Amino acid sequence: MRPLTPADVFDLCDRGEGYGPSTRALLLLGAASPDASWDELAELPLGERDRRLLRLRAATLGPRLEAQARCPACKETAEVDLDTAELLATGEAVPELELRRDDLRVRVRPVMSRDLLAAEVCDGVEEVRRRIAERCLLAAWRSEEPVDPADLAPWELDLVAEALAAADSGAELLLDLSCPSCGQGWQELLDVAAFFWAELERRSSRVVLEIHLLARAYGWRESDVLAVSPRRRRQYLELLGT
Repeated sequence: MRPLTPADVFDLCDRGEGYGPSTRALLLLGAASPDASWDELAELPLGERDRRLLRLRAATLGPRLEAQARCPACKETAEVDLDTAELLATGEAVPELELRRDDLRVRVRPVMSRDLLAAEVCDGVEEVRRRIAERCLLAAWRSEEPVDPADLAPWELDLVAEALAAADSGAELLLDLSCPSCGQGWQELLDVAAFFWAELERRSSRVVLEIHLLARAYGWRESDVLAVSPRRRRQYLELLGT
């Protein structure tokens, strides 16, 4: 896996316009791992997909992540400083996992990007839950009798969701946060793909401004500016007084 170049970031932001986090995640991994096919990347368990994204993010932008979260109690904004190494310390997915509650028993496989892509056409959270459950459910039994996944009641889908979470503990990165103003503690979900993409879009916007200023001052083409390292671009911009 190689870090993304400024030219990569430009190209990815263009190609990912109008798509959701799942497609964008695959575009990022595809750019960093050109030998891997789209299907191979789409079949990675979400925890492994996000670990690869975090490693790519560290190689491209550095190991520290800075974010903000709003306290649910006092509504103050809390600064969040994260270490990629800590976020990478999640368990690996298992190929299959079986879970039982009362008379219901389910066997699942981990959620993959292709499951999320299939669920993007659903209307509402409940339909999304059912679509993912039906795709990832390998088998289900009620009182040891086989059950069609489509026949599971909404409350029985809770057991499927629990099994999916246990099958891939890295699929959801929940951050334990505490408000510095009121002391309220809460958990916040870190969507690695969406967070990384937003960072790259901000970087792309900054580079567009740098290209504009340097092209106007020196007559360079876009490719000329992108070929210059970020450090040297900053030095040229300082000479221009910007």
